[in-house]
Amino acid sequence: MASWIEQAIARGILTTRYPRADPTEAEVPLTGRAPVPGVPPVPWAAAVDSCPVGAIAETSVDQGKCIRCARCLPYGLAFAGSVESVGRSRVALRAGGSDATRSAGSDPPLSGFARSVHVFLVDVGSCNACNLEVLALANPFYDSQRLGIFFTNSPRHADLLLVVGVPTLEMRDPLRRAYEAIPSPKAVVAVGACPVSGGAFAGSPGLVGPLDELLPVDVYLAGCPPSPLGILNAIRTAAGRGRSAEGE
Repeated sequence: MASWIEQAIARGILTTRYPRADPTEAEVPLTGRAPVPGVPPVPWAAAVDSCPVGAIAETSVDQGKCIRCARCLPYGLAFAGSVESVGRSRVALRAGGSDATRSAGSDPPLSGFARSVHVFLVDVGSCNACNLEVLALANPFYDSQRLGIFFTNSPRHADLLLVVGVPTLEMRDPLRRAYEAIPSPKAVVAVGACPVSGGAFAGSPGLVGPLDELLPVDVYLAGCPPSPLGILNAIRTAAGRGRSAEGE
């Protein structure tokens, strides 16, 4: 709370100006940005060998796999990409070092909604890092309600299913029941590397993911964990109001 008050005094405003303004360096740590090739040439063979999750291949970075471990930084990559590493399709996050924001070629699932979106959060097996970033949306700095984003305790009252963690066998059926309880039209957002690709846990016994093998995913958000601003943009992307859609 003290830091929010200090920022309010220093800046004259308590709440972030995002998405009307670009995210500042103070708002997003370096690891909140996508790793992209830095000053060429990049020794790709060494970079590939340095990656513990196989996110780097030849001359591209799969943002959906990247866990932001920074092991590739000595080999010419840098955390300098987009905060909004979000795609309407899984292949969008495999972009070769550019902004990963892409269109899936169809209208976002909630684009017909006026201004508000109600979100139901499901943790299918996380380390709690993404949970903390999601919960930050409710604090006075991010204030998701100013953008019409509200969290609900019942999937029957929700428009959007926000999933964190890597899907486990025990959570498969509860996840499907939550999805089926949300009335149509509805959307699913995979938050972070775990639901997108399995992250650091990919291939472990007891897992049934990634998420798109269980449910139709409408928006994929990279990061480990993604920043609160990235999560805000992912939810808005599902509603057709992401920064790329509005040109903000």
